[in-house]
Amino acid sequence: MSNKAIITSALPYANGEIHLGHVASTYLPADVTARFLKLKGVEAYYVCASDDFGTPILIQSEKEGKTPSEYVSYWNKRDYDDFTAFNINFDYFYKTSSTENIEFVQDVFKKLNDAGHIYEKEIIQFYCSNDKKFLPDRYVKGSCPYCKAEDQYSDLCESCGRVPEEISNPKCAICGQIPKKEKTTHYFFKLKNFGDSLSKWLEENKNLQKDVKKYVQNWIKSGLIDWDITRDITWGVPIPLDGAKGKVFYGWFDNHLAYISTALKFLNDKGIDGKEFWNSADIYHFIGKDIVYHHYLFLPAMRLGIDSEYKLPDYIPTRGHLTLQAKKISKSRNWYIGLREFLNYYPADYLRYYLVAINPYSQDDLNFDWDEFTNRINSELIGNLGNFVNRALGFTKKAYDGVIAESGDFDEKDKEALDQIKNLSSVIGELMQQNHLDRALKKIMEFSSFFNQYFQHKEPWKKGSGTENCVYLSVNAVRSLAIGVFPFIPESSQKIWEQLGFEGNVNDNHWNQISELGAKPGHRLGDVSPLFVKVEQADIEKYKKQLGPK
Repeated sequence: MSNKAIITSALPYANGEIHLGHVASTYLPADVTARFLKLKGVEAYYVCASDDFGTPILIQSEKEGKTPSEYVSYWNKRDYDDFTAFNINFDYFYKTSSTENIEFVQDVFKKLNDAGHIYEKEIIQFYCSNDKKFLPDRYVKGSCPYCKAEDQYSDLCESCGRVPEEISNPKCAICGQIPKKEKTTHYFFKLKNFGDSLSKWLEENKNLQKDVKKYVQNWIKSGLIDWDITRDITWGVPIPLDGAKGKVFYGWFDNHLAYISTALKFLNDKGIDGKEFWNSADIYHFIGKDIVYHHYLFLPAMRLGIDSEYKLPDYIPTRGHLTLQAKKISKSRNWYIGLREFLNYYPADYLRYYLVAINPYSQDDLNFDWDEFTNRINSELIGNLGNFVNRALGFTKKAYDGVIAESGDFDEKDKEALDQIKNLSSVIGELMQQNHLDRALKKIMEFSSFFNQYFQHKEPWKKGSGTENCVYLSVNAVRSLAIGVFPFIPESSQKIWEQLGFEGNVNDNHWNQISELGAKPGHRLGDVSPLFVKVEQADIEKYKKQLGPK
């Protein structure tokens, strides 16, 4: 692990509100990892940007009578505000329509073109006679030629994750009519020439998920297709060539370059050499499984095409999709929960805890279930963690006026408890570094459960021998929990820290301090009160009824 890191996540498309499906696979795991790395002493920065260009935005802005720039400006701010309310702590949140990104994209293109990786070609493209325009990407819907899934956009099959060379059974997404084909001139990136170098990179990078690497390697073996990077629309990054007037880059050509341009903007503004930092840092790109093709093929090939001027990613943590009550999320069918809507119901930490707990480091889909959410919050977050914290601190306030007493000789149970504290930082830290965030959270909850049992076994309320040892170790276990849960549930972590009577912010600590006995005899606790409020089944039933067609 490097002492520097840049964390990014798939850019939120500036075309609608953030919902639970968005945060589960990308933004929350990225945020948890960034918080962990910072606690480890890594100079880590989490940067992101709104994805402002593309056909859907042009369509929707036209429908709303706004300029595309006005439209994306609204969603850039709205998305950032929603992320912030969920405690997604970006160090910098920018936009792909920024001057910096546009200039960076054009510069990369010029370098690729000068290196012979770009060529011009006359193609046949769908054209709608009714709407009088060429129909790239999301202007066309049809069937995937690979997996036969219906109602897919022409630039990505959300079912199998592949990019169709040509969609089957095409229809205009605006008017529904069958389009005809017309000639136009586009620019192509020679993706097929990068098969060997991509295979070499995949083989040498041991940090990438093995299952993802395997089927990407199979894609390469089956033959890559040169990539059309041009679109005949008005909203996008202009192609900096004579004769390319009226053409812009395909959104997937420019948007992941914003990982770099946004990081450079942020770092250079801080007085840090952004390029040097990028190339000496661990690079993380957190994504969902539907955009593997772009991040494992397009993204690295473009960087290889400019002689790896900017290093390729070290990690591409890839997770599955979130379903809702075992059904695919669909905004058009009102089968989704907006992030802002959820945060009107419950604190951000409730959702953060639940989504991490059910989300393995794999491409397996996960399911948001209201009843399971209720059970997990009430039995685990409240019944386990909240119960132990309140129990240990509450007893200390009542029996010792909130002051930690001197401990005596430890018995076997005390020594076992001490070992739990001393080993916690390494046990969960190793899992965090491997991106098994759900397993790390489970270990934290097992630690809390152990101390609930330890407290029960020692029966300090009887004021017998060893009571001071129980109080001393239990309060220190609470301190360990306060630091350990910070990446996952930061607001609750800070509350625990303050109830412990410590000043400042819990994230001012170092990760290794989890396993230190930092609550010394004589230390006085702060005010103690319950951390959480129970989730009521009656409320859950009400929220369930709000889903589905109105």
